[in-house]
Amino acid sequence: MSSPASITAALIVIGDEILSGRTKDVNIGATADFCTDLGIELKEVRVVSDETDDIIDAVNALRARYTYVFTTGGIGPTHDDITADAVAKAFGVALPINPQARAMLEARWKETGTEVNEARLRMARIPEGADLIVNSVSAAPGFRIGNVHVMAGVPIIMRAMLEALAPTLQGGKKVLSMTVKAAVGEGTVGGPLGELQAQYPDVKMGSYPQMGKDRVMTELVLRSSDPARLEEATAKVRAMVDAAHAKAGVTPPED
Repeated sequence: MSSPASITAALIVIGDEILSGRTKDVNIGATADFCTDLGIELKEVRVVSDETDDIIDAVNALRARYTYVFTTGGIGPTHDDITADAVAKAFGVALPINPQARAMLEARWKETGTEVNEARLRMARIPEGADLIVNSVSAAPGFRIGNVHVMAGVPIIMRAMLEALAPTLQGGKKVLSMTVKAAVGEGTVGGPLGELQAQYPDVKMGSYPQMGKDRVMTELVLRSSDPARLEEATAKVRAMVDAAHAKAGVTPPED
């Protein structure tokens, strides 16, 4: 588990349709943005199939390692929507029809003239001891049990559930970032950047190659929750890049 000063998270994306390529996932990016806004560090993402044991293994491994675990997918009305079953087994609890969830669903179905049937009632099955996550889009709720937050895979519903969750989550320090653009390749700045990273272990430094209009470019991105350390490290990186430009005889790129 993370230290108290660090709020971390993992995401489990569940669904054969993701792994087969039939559905293109967009929930990873949405979750990453959500976590960043709250000062939560998303540390790991796993994509698993619609297999009960695979979901249980992922849930149990990640909930022991991170402050929060989010899951997307597998809580609909069909036979292969088994996320609730797997999470209940991971926690060793029963999975009954939840009266509050059923009431939410039946109220929506009454409005839309939708028939109540056994398949649709699968969406009201909630592990014992779990709290509901409100779904303002289609009423079928997600749920939170322990530090695991189970959400729908449909992007618009998943984002609505994230917004409902936000007030219940503890955020960490806001992570700030700075970008320094270099008109040279990674090989030129890699060595000195590594030395600067060693000097500033509390400032994460990443190197990302880019293709400019007519030359190789590299973007150096620095991230830290400490504004003063970030500013100091960025100044050192910028000076290193300026020296690399001078040595290579190239014009610095425009910001």
